[in-house]
Amino acid sequence: MIISINIPKFYICIFHSYPDEEAGQVPLACVVRRPQSTLDEALVFDFISKQVAPYKKVRRVVFISSIPKSPAGKILRKELRRILLPESKL
Repeated sequence: MIISINIPKFYICIFHSYPDEEAGQVPLACVVRRPQSTLDEALVFDFISKQVAPYKKVRRVVFISSIPKSPAGKILRKELRRILLPESKL
């Protein structure tokens, strides 16, 4: 599942699943920061935990420079997965 939101301190935040030994998959936030932002993992965890149900709380945060998008503006999920899981074979 990918959800894209715009928040004042984030430029864009994408939620994706990430493999986990115990749970199978856990929520992961891919965040693109706004320029000169002092955003850190703790602020992301805090903000998102207030917005979602407990089982949907983000367990991991990754800051990336940009979200891969097609010329039409759609998020390229396979490219995003390659960024997050470079060792994975798609």
